[in-house]
Amino acid sequence: MQLEKVLHVEDDESIRMIVEMALVDLSGLTLVSCESGFDALAQALHFEPDLVLLDAMMPGMDGLQTLIELRKLHGYAKVPVVFMTARIQQAEKQQYIDAGAAAVIEKPFEATQLGDQLEAIYQSFSVS
Repeated sequence: MQLEKVLHVEDDESIRMIVEMALVDLSGLTLVSCESGFDALAQALHFEPDLVLLDAMMPGMDGLQTLIELRKLHGYAKVPVVFMTARIQQAEKQQYIDAGAAAVIEKPFEATQLGDQLEAIYQSFSVS
């Protein structure tokens, strides 16, 4: 199986635009972008992604809480979730992995490689 659909949750509009360019324009993926965890939960009812790309630090509902709430929704128990964060301390990264994240990508990220990175994570996650 190949990665086709991504749900992206990010409160920073400029990062959402860069991710859209990287995943839609460069990688040809279908992308639904959300500006908050609350928005992601609403979109999740209508969109079934292959992977969720989730900002760690967001106002209102942070990335970890969003992950917990997404896991409660039908069809989201096994969807791989990749966190993006500028704060990449090992303890924090381990917290995301322990919560069920497939991987953690550091900001700033290389936009031209993001699609390939997510595809590799998706493939390794779907094999395990």
